[in-house]
Amino acid sequence: MDSLWTFLQFKDATLQLVTAGTVLIAMGASVVGCFAFLRKRALVGDAVAHAILPGIAVAFMLTAAKNPLILLSGALVSGWLALYCIEIIQKTSKLSADTAIAAVLGVFFGIGILLLTHIQHSDLENQSGLDRFLFGSAASMSTADLLTYAGVALFLLLAIAGLYKELKLFSFNPEYAQVLGLPVKTIRRLINSLTVMAIAIGIQSVGVVLMAALLITPAAAARAWTDRLLVMIFLAAGFAAFSALVGSYVSFSATAMPTGPWIVMSLSFLALISLFIAPQRGLLARLNRQRLNRIKILTENMLKAFYNLGERAGTYQKWLTAEDLARVRDFTHAELTQGLRILRKKHLVIPKQSGYRLSRQGLDEARRVVRLHRLWEMYLTQRMRMKSDHIHPNAETIEHIITPEIEEQLLRELDFPEKDPHSSPIPYPQ
Repeated sequence: MDSLWTFLQFKDATLQLVTAGTVLIAMGASVVGCFAFLRKRALVGDAVAHAILPGIAVAFMLTAAKNPLILLSGALVSGWLALYCIEIIQKTSKLSADTAIAAVLGVFFGIGILLLTHIQHSDLENQSGLDRFLFGSAASMSTADLLTYAGVALFLLLAIAGLYKELKLFSFNPEYAQVLGLPVKTIRRLINSLTVMAIAIGIQSVGVVLMAALLITPAAAARAWTDRLLVMIFLAAGFAAFSALVGSYVSFSATAMPTGPWIVMSLSFLALISLFIAPQRGLLARLNRQRLNRIKILTENMLKAFYNLGERAGTYQKWLTAEDLARVRDFTHAELTQGLRILRKKHLVIPKQSGYRLSRQGLDEARRVVRLHRLWEMYLTQRMRMKSDHIHPNAETIEHIITPEIEEQLLRELDFPEKDPHSSPIPYPQ
């Protein structure tokens, strides 16, 4: 707790600089990563991250200086060259996109490792520390490094804010953007440039090996919570900033711990939590929707069984047992128990010692389900020209998801039919 309190006070100037720089770098990469994620270009980010390494090595070999602007320039050239190679391979060969990405990643990263090895065995001065680009070392960055990369990260954030509408339209529908007269090629180059810049500054924090996680993981976590791009961007930036703070704190409190891997670990934890508990796309939400759908299908099928038995008997006031329902439809004992319990709870059936019968509300609901089933059978027969032995199973599948709007369209399309293809009456509301 003492180390956490000391960290939160930010009394150390170096700590302030490292933390602020790391937060800005993470936010810049995560915001750019949202557009890469939406364009399904996650693997491209990984390839560019690895392809940047030879550019950094060549820039150092030519200048023998570790000036962040020089190294960043080499990284940008190398990253852009990698993107160009990926596009050329895809256009001029029959190789798939992932194959082209894998090929470029392997070749560029291999060249980068060879160049770094050559630098380490050469007589060049000031060569120590270049290996930190492999795994990242935010805490060991100089003040000049942090100021340069933080400045670039701030530029990324401002550029995206200024061109938000154009980038949004291009990411979701580039064809429509072109129809509107937007310079699609220029926007594509701009997004590629922003991506390369984000990766180039991010490798100082997490290294080329983990850079794809810093670029894509915040966007993936944010996407689980929202359908709106602007909210997604703010959430991704918030997740990245929080993870950068966690990484900085761990590095501050335990000197043997690197910053970059802990940033990625924090991001991964947030992504897993998001994918698990997010209200719309989370695993729990999906499982709950599946459970509710199963219950809906079960109860509607039981109501339909009540109605069909009543239709045969000529009265819907007859008391029916679970065995009666099982003879109409292949319900298991567990389904009968669960379904009747839910129908009682919703007041759709009236229980009695001798059995069950539909309530007024239950009869109306049963009519609705049977009506949808028979209307859809009519549509499949008249409009789709489907064979009679195929229409029933198809109607069984679709009847549970027909909305009132679709029902109204079906009625108008079929001119309010009175009977289905089997000459069974279509029940309308009474």
